[in-house]
Amino acid sequence: MPGSSQPTPQRPVSDPHSTSMTALERRSSIGLAAIFALRMLGLFLVLPVFMLEARKYPGGDDPALVGLAMGMYGLTQAFFQLPLGMASDRFGRKRVIVIGLLVFAVGSLVAALAGSVMGLLLGRALQGAGAVSAAVTALLADQTRDAVRTKAMALVGISIGLMFAVALVLAPLLTAYVGLSGLFTLTFALALGGLALILWVVPPEPRQHVDLPRGRLADVWRHADLLRLNLGVFALHTIQMAMWVAVPAMLVQAGLPKDVHWHVYLPALVLSVIAMGALFSMERRGRLRAALLLSIGLIAVVQAALGWLVSSHVAPTVTLLGALLFVFFCGFNMLEATQPSLVSRMAPANLRGAALGAYNTLQSLGLFAGGAIGGALAKWAGTGGLFAATAVLALAWLVITWPLQPVGRASGGEAKLRPST
Repeated sequence: MPGSSQPTPQRPVSDPHSTSMTALERRSSIGLAAIFALRMLGLFLVLPVFMLEARKYPGGDDPALVGLAMGMYGLTQAFFQLPLGMASDRFGRKRVIVIGLLVFAVGSLVAALAGSVMGLLLGRALQGAGAVSAAVTALLADQTRDAVRTKAMALVGISIGLMFAVALVLAPLLTAYVGLSGLFTLTFALALGGLALILWVVPPEPRQHVDLPRGRLADVWRHADLLRLNLGVFALHTIQMAMWVAVPAMLVQAGLPKDVHWHVYLPALVLSVIAMGALFSMERRGRLRAALLLSIGLIAVVQAALGWLVSSHVAPTVTLLGALLFVFFCGFNMLEATQPSLVSRMAPANLRGAALGAYNTLQSLGLFAGGAIGGALAKWAGTGGLFAATAVLALAWLVITWPLQPVGRASGGEAKLRPST
């Protein structure tokens, strides 16, 4: 397999603490961020229209079955993240990424050819089984130094956020011409594009992690700070999904038609990306933990503010909601960069894939829980109860994360797993 087994020399950088990326680090970061972007664009294109378009298939009159077909991706992805992350520690990152993208492509093709909701469910399950997030993130960590790791992770986070915004704009337009099956066909083509990138654009992976002794998975689950980060990503994506149960309706209430909600989402997202410069400034000053806690605080403030808007019966305005979404995206983007960066630093090289697999498993479970719990809260407790719950969850997350300590360094720049506390 091209580029999967060739040894790569150590990065030719004279100063391991330099915050400027080398040519190899830029190529790795851009290539792997592009793989994430292509894969996530295919997934995001389906989300805004799936519930409506699936009704046209045999079996589409069963809302529970349609909802299961939509959410099946998250369940199978959560199941396969950890095994594939561990496999990347043992067999190599690129091999696992190629296999995962092939499974994802097959699932997209099955969904494109589906003649019923059950066919869509099978395709979505196969898409989720191609869970390569942990292996891609571990490879990015292998090919970047600690000093630029958060910057590299931020490129991935930004690419995902931008694909979400692009999908919100393109999905309704494309669906009108090609339907849901056409969107899945496009997703199949995007998966093949990701395969081309991993085989011929991303640099060969270093073999150091493959040659190291195998680590113990128990060390990942017992480590206190890794557990805090895993709980953190679960909370983040639970809040994200639960929040979007109510935000679209609030924008409609503010007078913004649903087909132009991207007029708010896109500027808020782009401006938040610009604001991420403050994160890099804090990291350069050795305040990455402070940036993490600040980001969680921003998420909590937004949830409390949205809850206050609902409970006080103040009519929301598009400007106010846009400002709150901007603050939310600032915190979200910072956390999407800092948390996996910290996981990759805390885990030794021979457990990096397993640690990121556990992290991505909790992320996937958070996406599933947010949709399920958010819908239930909106139904039984109303929008005010929904935001009260997300605010409490964010505050609990802040308390849990507060004891997190700076990461120690081992010789050669590798991070050490500190004992649990």
